Amino acid sequence: MNNFRFLTAGESHGKCLTAIIEGVPAGITIDIDFINNELKRRQQGYGRGERMQIENDTVEITSGVRFGKTLGSPITLIVQNRDFESWKKIMSVAPEDVTDEKAFSTYRPGHADYAGSVKYNQTDLRNVLERSSARKTAIEVAVGAIAKLILKELDITGSSKVLQIGSACCAADFEQEVDIMRGKGDTVGGKFVVVYKNLPVGLGSHVHWDRGIDGKLAQAIMSIPAVKVVEIGTNPLGYQGSAYHDEIYINNGEIERKTNNAGGIEGGMTNGEDLVVFGVMKPIPTMKTPLKTVDSQTKEQTEAHFERSDVCAVEACSVVAEARVAWILVDEILRKFGGDSIDELRKNYNK
Repeated sequence: MNNFRFLTAGESHGKCLTAIIEGVPAGITIDIDFINNELKRRQQGYGRGERMQIENDTVEITSGVRFGKTLGSPITLIVQNRDFESWKKIMSVAPEDVTDEKAFSTYRPGHADYAGSVKYNQTDLRNVLERSSARKTAIEVAVGAIAKLILKELDITGSSKVLQIGSACCAADFEQEVDIMRGKGDTVGGKFVVVYKNLPVGLGSHVHWDRGIDGKLAQAIMSIPAVKVVEIGTNPLGYQGSAYHDEIYINNGEIERKTNNAGGIEGGMTNGEDLVVFGVMKPIPTMKTPLKTVDSQTKEQTEAHFERSDVCAVEACSVVAEARVAWILVDEILRKFGGDSIDELRKNYNK
């Protein structure tokens, strides 16, 4: 049984972001252009901030791939932070470079600053924000791109779409909503959907609470910075059972459904229908019009620290969610079907 797992490392303004991936079968075709395009997708979206004008995210693969094919050994990915050039002294690993420059002590409501500083006993809140920053999702999207290339070998495809920005539910109104918030020095969140098609029946399990694929998907998406709501399929609130549940029919010997309110999951397992997962991202808590807060050192009332930020990043968030769903699907496919090479995996999968 393969175990698709990975670790990431790196700070927002550090030298680079890194990932090591284990459990990728040998023989997977790695398309660098595809990975870089996924990284580009994450950087796009109306309302992104100045950081996206600095970075031009591309991936470097330093192990686990030879001549465009995976070897079965761990894969290492690196995404450089171009902005590090302006932060070399501030983010130095050398003790002799210690400095108070760009240190700050004001908790930002909605961020990890307060809880993180208490948990890790930090006085400079930069030691919390650098890793809690959503910048780390860049390397996660690169990992997700590897997962999507594995899914592609099995003809499984995924996509994502922004459904709502603030009060605007029509794509034609999204930019206007962002512009209004920008003019106020405020931020805005929204809702997105991720869909994966052509999945097999039986990914996940009903036998233990921690093996249900719906729970795994919810955890993966809920832990994206700023995501506060995750839904799978149609929200059942207000429905009667007779109207909500997807009736089952037989058509030329094949099971089919006319509706998909379950979002492709029943009893913690995929049921062969499209997987449909929704997420809601809160407004980004770093705002030009700052909220009231407390200084961690003086304990005096003050205003929150402002560091450059997006006005809206829902489109980027949807791309990150798409990547995270791909990780979960690949892990479950490898658990169910196994295979140390793509040929073996495909053979097991197609039995």
